[in-house]
Amino acid sequence: MHSRLLPEWIRSRFPSAGAVESMRRRTYARGLATVCKEALCPNQGDCSERRTATFLILGNRCTRNCSFCGICAGRPEPVDPDEPHRVAGAVKSLGLRHTVITSVTRDDLSDGGAFVFAETIRSIRRLAPATSIEILVPDFQGSLHALETVINAGPDVIAHNLEMVPRLYSALRPEASYTRSLRVVESISARAVNVIVKSGIMVGLGETIAELREVISDLATVGCRALTIGQYLRPTRRQVPVQRFVPPAEFEWLRQLAISVGIRHVVAGPLVRSSYKAEETYRKLKSDTFD
Repeated sequence: MHSRLLPEWIRSRFPSAGAVESMRRRTYARGLATVCKEALCPNQGDCSERRTATFLILGNRCTRNCSFCGICAGRPEPVDPDEPHRVAGAVKSLGLRHTVITSVTRDDLSDGGAFVFAETIRSIRRLAPATSIEILVPDFQGSLHALETVINAGPDVIAHNLEMVPRLYSALRPEASYTRSLRVVESISARAVNVIVKSGIMVGLGETIAELREVISDLATVGCRALTIGQYLRPTRRQVPVQRFVPPAEFEWLRQLAISVGIRHVVAGPLVRSSYKAEETYRKLKSDTFD
């Protein structure tokens, strides 16, 4: 999105690109992708300066074609059996204290890529045992077996994003299901003992305050304990346009609302994304007993 079209509270916070290129060299030179680059995240500079990045596994082509997402859709490449080891090697060489691993959606795979997630977790545990691991998973088409494969590998945080209010699913992410995604969050909470359960939503797509209240309440009810709320920004002209730019004061109101219904930690703001300040969230919640 062109900077002239952005309100001042977003436009003024875009960082320089120097650190972004440095981080890209450290990851892409290893044949690895980051969701930071593939999804055109506006926080690339900020996060790169803090030596954090979200690795994108299972290729950079998604089998779904959500109309808000900057990741390319198409036929994915075959699974790379060495990818988990290379991700772990990058985590170790970068000296990361906390790493986030996510993926494109791979509906072409019988387990949705769950085994590769699990192998990546195990590889990081072997090579960088002091690094905490956050996993942002797709819905695995609702497969509990796939979800348990990831849970049993022992990550510290498991996230699954609802992304938006249910009314918008049919238009913006028709291959997904709000009910199914909410069930994924609930299943993580029920099965993953001592794991932080996390989700994320976007605003500015045409939702109402009443609809946001409902989503936030749903997440609290199913056991979500960490939540990110960010402004939808149109990655390119191929994606749907922004319906409204939400001012910072409203993000603070939404943060307080989420806390009031039982979500323990909320990061909300115009440039917040799923993995933004992920390490800080984990450190604050790691001793939480979830009673």
